[in-house]
Amino acid sequence: MHAFFQRFNQFLSRPLDLGPRLLLFIAAVLLTAIYVFPLWDLTMFAPQYPEGLRLHIYSYKLVGGNNNQDVKEINVLNHYIGMRDLVEEDFTEFKWLPFVVGAMGLLYMRAAVLGTIGHVVDVLVLNIYFSAFALWSFGYKLYQYGHSLAPTAAVKVDPFMPPLFGFKQLANFEVYSYPGPASYAMGVSTLLLFVALAVAWRQVRTEGRAGVA
Repeated sequence: MHAFFQRFNQFLSRPLDLGPRLLLFIAAVLLTAIYVFPLWDLTMFAPQYPEGLRLHIYSYKLVGGNNNQDVKEINVLNHYIGMRDLVEEDFTEFKWLPFVVGAMGLLYMRAAVLGTIGHVVDVLVLNIYFSAFALWSFGYKLYQYGHSLAPTAAVKVDPFMPPLFGFKQLANFEVYSYPGPASYAMGVSTLLLFVALAVAWRQVRTEGRAGVA
């Protein structure tokens, strides 16, 4: 067992070649997409809204379609069924999400400069944990909105869960929820971390076979 951990520690301390370092750098750059593009997009269609109502969720703000008028229209509809208004103050994620992603980007750059396999493993684990927590936080926020309905609402509806991903019929509304460009950029960033680790591992194996030969 001691020999295994010794070999494992030696593997983690191996320096990276140029390829994995470049992949880490590109992964860090991709994270900047969350400051420019939405993380999630929701669209609602109904007979009275044939053009749809659109809500774009960024890492730090809510933006509605039709020059932000769609947010006001959605809140009017929410009022009838007793749902809380969509206001940025309720999204505590807006306070920490941009900061955490920025810190992750700096750790990516640090890993690219210091360049060991252990640094790649560290940022990959951090990325997976953060992505899972952020997705859970978003889903829980949707659950809260759909299950905290005022009993005095003009229109009575059963508690519901807005769709986290895909399509769902809610009364006479067709609701579509899909990741935005920033989420896809973060997904590619995570994929690049896996590729960087795979390339580094393959290089170690190649060097090991060459050493044996």
